Amino acid sequence: MCGIWALFGSDECLSVQCTSAMKIAHRGPDAFRFENVNGFTSCCFGFHRLAIVDQLYGMQPLRVKKFPYLFLCYNGEIYNHKRLRDHFEFDYQTHMDGEILLHLYDRFGVEKMATLLDGVFAFILLDVANRKVFLGRDTYGVRPMFKLLTDDGFLAVCSEAKGLTQITHSMSEPVKITPFPPGHFEIFDLQPNGKVKSVKMDRFHCCTDEPKHAVYDSAEALGKGFALETVKANIRILFENAVRKRLMAHRRIGCLLSGGLDSSLVAATLVKLAKEQELQYPIQTFSIGACDSPDAIAARKVAAHIDSEHHEVNFTPEEGIKALEEVIVHLESYDITTVRASVGMYLVSKFIRKTTDSVVIFSGEGSDELTQGYIYFHKVKIICLLELRVPFLDHRFSAYFLSLPPEMRVPKDGVEKHLLRESFKGLNLIPDEILWRRKEAFSDGMTSAKKSWYAILQDHIESEVNDSQLEKAAKLYPHNTPTTKEGYYYRQVFEKHYPGRSDWISHYWMPRWIKATDPSARTLSIYKPDKDQ
Repeated sequence: MCGIWALFGSDECLSVQCTSAMKIAHRGPDAFRFENVNGFTSCCFGFHRLAIVDQLYGMQPLRVKKFPYLFLCYNGEIYNHKRLRDHFEFDYQTHMDGEILLHLYDRFGVEKMATLLDGVFAFILLDVANRKVFLGRDTYGVRPMFKLLTDDGFLAVCSEAKGLTQITHSMSEPVKITPFPPGHFEIFDLQPNGKVKSVKMDRFHCCTDEPKHAVYDSAEALGKGFALETVKANIRILFENAVRKRLMAHRRIGCLLSGGLDSSLVAATLVKLAKEQELQYPIQTFSIGACDSPDAIAARKVAAHIDSEHHEVNFTPEEGIKALEEVIVHLESYDITTVRASVGMYLVSKFIRKTTDSVVIFSGEGSDELTQGYIYFHKVKIICLLELRVPFLDHRFSAYFLSLPPEMRVPKDGVEKHLLRESFKGLNLIPDEILWRRKEAFSDGMTSAKKSWYAILQDHIESEVNDSQLEKAAKLYPHNTPTTKEGYYYRQVFEKHYPGRSDWISHYWMPRWIKATDPSARTLSIYKPDKDQ
């Protein structure tokens, strides 16, 4: 990942404002740059770089001689940039995938440009010739972006909300920091004083429609109709294509492996394609958990089956608890299930960054939301000081899956993600016991079945928050009032770092369609552990 940051129409000295950009320095450890905009002294860009593609010419804002009036700051990867470059016969001046945005914008305008991009991205594009500023974000919001816009037209944009909290402005009241909506673009008129006026916000993709960039895809032709064998073949074609296109990198590739269905399919397909493309190194896989945890045991079986270079990260309850505050700071959230799940992700990410040379990390994230795989459905945020790639959120793959008749996509015979499992049955891609392993929530699966992570946390927090504090929670925290000591503790840490920003979370996540008092799957009446647990 990289970190992008920009101001338009600042009333404060830019040298003072730029200190806020350093709050996202962790997103780009390889290099950083601040750049003012000629002719607009109140505007500037900040960029923190994690070098993945074109390590020589990859600094931003990206500017090329052919378009001297364009400034581009973006975070992400455009997987079809070479196919688009060749199809439209664009004359590239760098090897950066993001250069395609400049050429497409010049040829077609911002809306069509966005529809043709196959990838994950958040971008800030400035056209000083036409005095326009454009923002855009990929279909599912894989790449984050936040904005602050005052009533008098001062605009600040950043990859993370924390890079905007200390921005100064002329408004007497606090200004909201809001996430930029996925799958949208916004157009601003740029005034002579550098301030902006929003003139259009629109969606450029619908997640259930075939994306317009599909005509430039290299995947083989799909079968027609909804016959089961046809659908299964199409799922395999599109999934393998989603993994293949994400091999675009100049840095070493690895994969998170929990031993669940999703990460196992990703890891196995990744290893298969890496061998076909003759990568000069073995694929590293990474799991985290107690040595006797269900996930650790399953991940070992998968790694042995696919012959990956497997790394197992074990952590103690004390190490997990110690990481809580830092996790909450990075998450910018106090949601209970999000915090629980992110501790393991944070610890394994630190291990990868410190002890290996893998930088591009594949993950099974997104499958549960797409294929109705959770015992209850939810998308858990993740932390990675690395470059995360998520094939299950490939736009073409997900659009096809969501276009299938509902009766094909729902759980069958008490098995969640039945269609996905059926599609890979009999291929020996992963062990059968893993292919049909039931869903285990990440925060639960990484600890022993004898005592779950949520129980460890609650036992620790029992001594950190007393009954009197919890009784006064409604007065202290009227928005999203915590009802448990665990929730109170997370909120307390959040308010320490982001006072008055509790509205960043609209509500606590809890399971739907079932009576629940805790977000852990292991507390639900329908939860049944696998026999070998």
